[in-house]
Amino acid sequence: MKPRLRLGPIALLLVLVAAAVILRWWRGGAADEAYELAGATMGTSYSVIVDAGLSTTERERVRDGVEQRLDELNRMMSTYDAASELSRFNHRASTEPVVASAELVEVLDIALDVSERSGGALDVTVGPLVEAWGFGPASRIDDPLGPTPTEADLERLRRHVGFEKIEVDPTAGTIAKTDRETTVDVSAIAKGYAAESVASLLRDLGYDRVLVEVGGELAASGARRSGEPWTVGIESPDVGVPGIWGTVALADEGIATSGDYRDYYERDGVRYAHIIDPRTGRPITSRGAAVAVVHQSAAMADAWATALTVLGPRQGYDVAVREGLAALFLQTLDGEVRARATPALEGRVDVLPSS
Repeated sequence: MKPRLRLGPIALLLVLVAAAVILRWWRGGAADEAYELAGATMGTSYSVIVDAGLSTTERERVRDGVEQRLDELNRMMSTYDAASELSRFNHRASTEPVVASAELVEVLDIALDVSERSGGALDVTVGPLVEAWGFGPASRIDDPLGPTPTEADLERLRRHVGFEKIEVDPTAGTIAKTDRETTVDVSAIAKGYAAESVASLLRDLGYDRVLVEVGGELAASGARRSGEPWTVGIESPDVGVPGIWGTVALADEGIATSGDYRDYYERDGVRYAHIIDPRTGRPITSRGAAVAVVHQSAAMADAWATALTVLGPRQGYDVAVREGLAALFLQTLDGEVRARATPALEGRVDVLPSS
């Protein structure tokens, strides 16, 4: 689960904040004429840049289209809205398949695919464990004296957790759960999917020079009018020396990030990160680690970023190489940020000189 985000007005630098990485777009060329909009969605923020000179009518059409699309997705996938399609599914006492929206079916199908390929490192049913460790809506960060879950608590919750308890039939357009008490939270993929969906909508409207951010996950379409690609910066995971570690250029791709060093709490000398390993039911144990994934699908990038973070820098790297993923693993060790890119990303990351 990733922290909620808020964006201020877009100034000379568009700042896009993710759970572990800040992604930035530096303006240039004809960017002064670009149309920008930002707002709130999915319990977080969104930002859109259309690199084109738009009339007032065109701007209204873009704004209305983006807001409508994000509202639709929120009504499908929100776990905070009791009336959303996903909330209604979670509250169903039946294990019979139910017809779902094409978007929710697609998101769950992608999530289950990554779950299987990652050995369960991604699991959309992990929400009760996230809540138990204090990172759900009733966050322990607001109540640090709340008790940590006992082994009995974890065992009880884990009986109803497991991606294999969710069934998706893309052909029939149905979803089902085999355990009545299992619930689904798609926050590990929904924001990437939303960014990708909005970028697709804008292409359909005739705008193919676009950068879309939802909750820190990005989808880039085309290149800027200057001919330069969309360039985003990757923040150092060293909380002692914050700053931009490097950059990567995007074209018709998405990028998503995940990490353990921004949302955590410490208690009795033990550090609890917000990312829960579904296989153990416990927070991951790495410190100062981040993963960025570049993929043609921002939804896939989002899902894989979480999965690889759970797997860790060693096993995660091996899985990323096996899957042909363009992934970057960052970790702070002995006060130094160490990086390892998979072959699919080698040569694409520019490391900035340290200050």
